[in-house]
Amino acid sequence: MSLRMEEIERYSRQIILKEVGGKGQEKLLASRVLIVGAGGLGSPASMYLAAAGVGTIGLIDGDIVDLTNLQRQIVHSTGDIGTPKVRSAAEKLRAINPAVQVHTYEERVTAGNILDIIKDYDFVIDGTDNFPAKFLINDACYFAGKPFSHAGILRFDGQLFTVLPGRSACYRCLFGGPPPANAVPSCAQAGVLGGVAGVIGSLQATETLKYLLGVGELLTDRMLVFDALGMHFREVGFRRNRRCPLCGEKPTITELRDEEQPVCDWRGTQV
Repeated sequence: MSLRMEEIERYSRQIILKEVGGKGQEKLLASRVLIVGAGGLGSPASMYLAAAGVGTIGLIDGDIVDLTNLQRQIVHSTGDIGTPKVRSAAEKLRAINPAVQVHTYEERVTAGNILDIIKDYDFVIDGTDNFPAKFLINDACYFAGKPFSHAGILRFDGQLFTVLPGRSACYRCLFGGPPPANAVPSCAQAGVLGGVAGVIGSLQATETLKYLLGVGELLTDRMLVFDALGMHFREVGFRRNRRCPLCGEKPTITELRDEEQPVCDWRGTQV
């Protein structure tokens, strides 16, 4: 694969990085990334990946654009209200970069469809808004051997880390399973500062690009926590849990299942 002159010009600020170069840009153009959730986190993540020249982007979301989304879900605009989010987002990504192939899935992830969807992608971004979906994505990526970026936000806080199945700690290593229903406030109840979604979603895009390029140090076995009020980041280290029900020494989860617990919080919100 060789870059065309238009591509060299479009991606020139990226190509001049010694860690990227022409070969790295070719890698991005040949890469496939699935974003689960076209909301607060998926918006900036998808826009930066399209701009960077990731060749194929998949978007999965069963929701439609609502007026309350527009404060933070920047891939959508006022004229998109009532439109399926994946259609609205795909239109914006194609406008940013017409060369990017955008595949849309106007549905929610379930144990019955997720493995068939993620099988064709190199990396998965989790931008969902509830615990059942987050645990499902974690489990599906583990069984399929797909690396993914987890992130969540609430109020003025955000967090993210990267999972390399079989090599790093997974989401269940930290949290086990969903909390009791109504144990934590939802994003609709507690609120969220729009810019926090931009910060964390952009970091998810950055982690994705690093993985695809094979450069830098990924956020594996460590969680990056952002406090917007104090304007600081901190790292929390962790390791694989030998008692993890999914990737531990004696796993009890051996097949995909749908969890029933519709709650979201800063550990797992699309917003």
